[in-house]
Amino acid sequence: MPLIWNLDFMKIAVVGTGYVGLVTGTCLAETGNTVTCVDIDQEKVRKLKSGEVTIYEPGLTPLFERNLKQNRLFFTTSLEEGIKDAKIIFLALPTPPGEDGSADLKYILKVANDLGPLLQSYVVIVDKSTVPVGTAERVQKAVATGAKVDFDVVSNPEFLREGVAVDDFMKPERVVVGTSSPRAQKLMEELYIPFVRQGNPIIFMDERSAELTKYAANSFLATKISFMNEIANMCELLGADVDAVRKGIGSDSRIGKRFLFPGIGYGGSCFPKDVQALAKSAEEVSYDFKILNAVMDVNDHQRLKLLQSIKTHFGNNLQGKTIALWGLAFKPHTDDIREAPALYNIEGLLDEGAVIKAHDPEAMDNVQKVIGDRISYHTTPYDAAEGADAILVATEWPEFRSPDFERLSTIMKSKVIFDGRNLYDIETMKKLGFKYVSIGRKSI
Repeated sequence: MPLIWNLDFMKIAVVGTGYVGLVTGTCLAETGNTVTCVDIDQEKVRKLKSGEVTIYEPGLTPLFERNLKQNRLFFTTSLEEGIKDAKIIFLALPTPPGEDGSADLKYILKVANDLGPLLQSYVVIVDKSTVPVGTAERVQKAVATGAKVDFDVVSNPEFLREGVAVDDFMKPERVVVGTSSPRAQKLMEELYIPFVRQGNPIIFMDERSAELTKYAANSFLATKISFMNEIANMCELLGADVDAVRKGIGSDSRIGKRFLFPGIGYGGSCFPKDVQALAKSAEEVSYDFKILNAVMDVNDHQRLKLLQSIKTHFGNNLQGKTIALWGLAFKPHTDDIREAPALYNIEGLLDEGAVIKAHDPEAMDNVQKVIGDRISYHTTPYDAAEGADAILVATEWPEFRSPDFERLSTIMKSKVIFDGRNLYDIETMKKLGFKYVSIGRKSI
């Protein structure tokens, strides 16, 4: 039986205009809904109202500009104004890790408390942020303290990959909705059916299971990455080639080809935080989640794996050595530097007295806000490599995959590359006369 949905537009509020909130609000407006995004940052709201996209995400700007122009996308600093007449209110607020690793819910619970007295009619309140199990119940209680009308709280975790987030939202592999309310389920189904016309599922479950699903998904992917990094380290000791091993196991449909590329660890806003939060949740119920503890330990060591190789190459003396750092973002096609391996290597290299010349297509401004002028920033990878004693590749941006090696040979002090993303062919590097160190493959 074909799916049928309400063709009337739906008024939606999105509280929080960070990465998840802005993508969510823009994409929901793209299907004809009227969306108002709320944020307490007055300067950010001013920029958004004037047509300035405040995050870097491929494909977002055209959708943003179109829906702003067609009066389907609005921005305000007023929570009361933003939620007026909304049928669904999304909470897309930060849940940073606390000192003990648990997710800090203060922003979500603050808004939940503020929402209660403002509600005028039945509404569905959606936890879009990544939150620990039991959060929907806590939000329900917080809203209820001041609410005089019926409402439901739903868990609807996001599965957006930075760099392809627009495609992920517009054509999701699945939509997970946690609710025990038939009324809320009907509204959420009406909202999402336009996004799954190709037949991908909207999976309904209870709230706690939905909350755990997000943590489980990210933690499993982080586990695959750390496992492959361990295999890479074994390959180096045993004289095997991790690329061959990766292809051999990735062709098994039970394993799959994705998230098997070794490197200098995972970063970003999701994997480190979510693995840590799930491990903390396990600890709170007296469960020793041994695998997750190992995943975090492996990643901590892997981030600095090439730093030791650099120190060894230069005789444990990096004082005054110039390192060209290619890549600052935690992954390509984003300006996100949260938990980026590059940041850990910058600190390690600076501690050893090295001079760092950095280039990244999108993330340099964000790094400068954190690191300042302790390193220099350059507009091209060749400017960064000029006069360098070595290159360290930390992010697999496409423009780093096929550099002009002859040009590098003439502008670098020495032909040395430490490749944290295995971008180059070993035999080619050997023929070109480069000292080349990568992950899980023989060094030349």
